[in-house]
Amino acid sequence: MKGISIYFFLVAIVSVSLGMIWGIQMSASHDHIMAPAHAHLNLLGWVSMAIFAFYYHLVPDAALGALPKLHLALAVLGLVTIVPGIAMAVKETGETLAKLGSLLTLASMLVFLVIVVLQVRRG
Repeated sequence: MKGISIYFFLVAIVSVSLGMIWGIQMSASHDHIMAPAHAHLNLLGWVSMAIFAFYYHLVPDAALGALPKLHLALAVLGLVTIVPGIAMAVKETGETLAKLGSLLTLASMLVFLVIVVLQVRRG
């Protein structure tokens, strides 16, 4: 694995590691109030980032150009915004970060859609 795929994969591994630590902490404390933020960290951070990494690894031509870099930037910004944003929303201290993170994450997925469609058209 090389190029942009390794960056997505590293983010995935860091995310799942933090998610596991957070899950253990919630279990040990018997306080699962942050489960929605924890779940988003695992789903967006581990699952989505790993899928992106594997796609770019398996379709190396799709990793060329500026769009994959934009995809990475939006995906990481979305992740690091939405997770604390959801935690803040759960604590009822504001929803702005969660909303912003959601929009960044959606933008990331739409960029990925464009990348995949362009790759399909190239054959």
